[in-house]
Amino acid sequence: MLLRYFYDEKLAHASYVVGCQAKGEMVIVDPMRNIEPYLALAEKEKMQIVGALETHIHADFVAGSRELADRVGTKMYISDEGDADWKYQNLEGIPHQLLKDGDEFSIGNLIFKVMHTPGHTPESISFLLTDRGGVADKPMGIFTGDFVFVGDIGRPDLLEKAAGIQGTSLSGAKAMFKSLERFKALPDYMQLWPAHGAGSACGKALGAVPSSTVGYEKQFNWAMQFDDEQKFIDALLDGQPEPPYYFAVMKRVNKVGIELLKNLPPVKVVSSYEEVAQLLEDGKQVIDTRPAEDFAQGFIAGTLNIPDNNSLTNWAGWLVDYTKPLYLLINPSQLDDILIALRSIGIDNVVGYGDVTKVLEEANALESYDNITPLEAKPLIESEKVHVLDVRNQTEYDAGHIENAQHIMVGTLSKRLDELQTDKKIVVQCQGGARSAIAVSVLKANGIHNIVNLTGGYMAWQQEVMAKKESYI
Repeated sequence: MLLRYFYDEKLAHASYVVGCQAKGEMVIVDPMRNIEPYLALAEKEKMQIVGALETHIHADFVAGSRELADRVGTKMYISDEGDADWKYQNLEGIPHQLLKDGDEFSIGNLIFKVMHTPGHTPESISFLLTDRGGVADKPMGIFTGDFVFVGDIGRPDLLEKAAGIQGTSLSGAKAMFKSLERFKALPDYMQLWPAHGAGSACGKALGAVPSSTVGYEKQFNWAMQFDDEQKFIDALLDGQPEPPYYFAVMKRVNKVGIELLKNLPPVKVVSSYEEVAQLLEDGKQVIDTRPAEDFAQGFIAGTLNIPDNNSLTNWAGWLVDYTKPLYLLINPSQLDDILIALRSIGIDNVVGYGDVTKVLEEANALESYDNITPLEAKPLIESEKVHVLDVRNQTEYDAGHIENAQHIMVGTLSKRLDELQTDKKIVVQCQGGARSAIAVSVLKANGIHNIVNLTGGYMAWQQEVMAKKESYI
């Protein structure tokens, strides 16, 4: 048997290639939209990709199952559980098999058995894998998707918070409690292969270890320690992070399908500052992907700063308007990687890009913003000469914040500008300084200029201001 692990750090998404080498066949579990790594492995191993298995209708990335079906004719193995709202659509002409609890199918000598595990979503299923190439007649492991993670479980509130389906948080939590009872009945020796790791918004406490065992999770996963259903529900629903706006888009495109990559138009070159200025004047979206420290020193008015790092997809999913054309200011050598990242969350309307260095050199005027240290900000805050805007998550804010700080999470900022107090300078602050830099660019692009970024964020505030204050007590 062949088992390979693929991990997209920008999405904290894990997919798996499982193959029967004796028969030369392999399948992909929860494939990403960029299928090139799978095709390369199949060619290297001289095997054929015959199937794509989906554990559920994903909310945080575009699944690559339909892309695989188009490119190499793979069969989609997908859930037929849940009510009518959670059935896959537009499957005409695509080889597929709808799966119910208890169903089995074979790939060469490999046996996959379906276990319905609702809670994260109503249609969620897991796959128990048995390798019959030898003497084994029991499953060796389980692909859990977003059901059970290392150290955590899937959140049940996404359908309500992201998709707006009222009442589903509670019903999902109740279903999750029952699903976990079934999970606890599995043998301890079984390996656990989840679809996400630390950093995913599909749970609240995911571990960074790529795999685990059923027995280990039974002992140490916080969610496995409850016998009382109501206490479990209360704990599960408490403290879940805000789901990015794009999650609602992903639920739709993974259910009904999305345009194949081969049909997307080529991205054109934006060659001059004048073109960028005209795009902004026409109301187009322009993202500058440089590091925050470079952007702060000089940028084109109206551009947003979302640095090209592992958080690119997350903040693009919060801040990009999917209905409008998008233009990029980048290092051209990074274009392919950035397009893969954006298209992984369905941002397909990237129309053009410009060489950020060249465009900035041509600019006749650039904007900038200032940073301020906690010690510099302290007297201004104490004398009430400034307002503090905290753009962290709600749980971070609740755990501790600068006194009288206004809280608006950065992802929601562009839709809540009317709540801002603008009669004084605003000190924008997050946990470490990265999110507040993005927030400053959002505010600047929306005409709010009397602002500064707090260097080092709340962590630096604790170390430089609060710790010093405590030392005097």
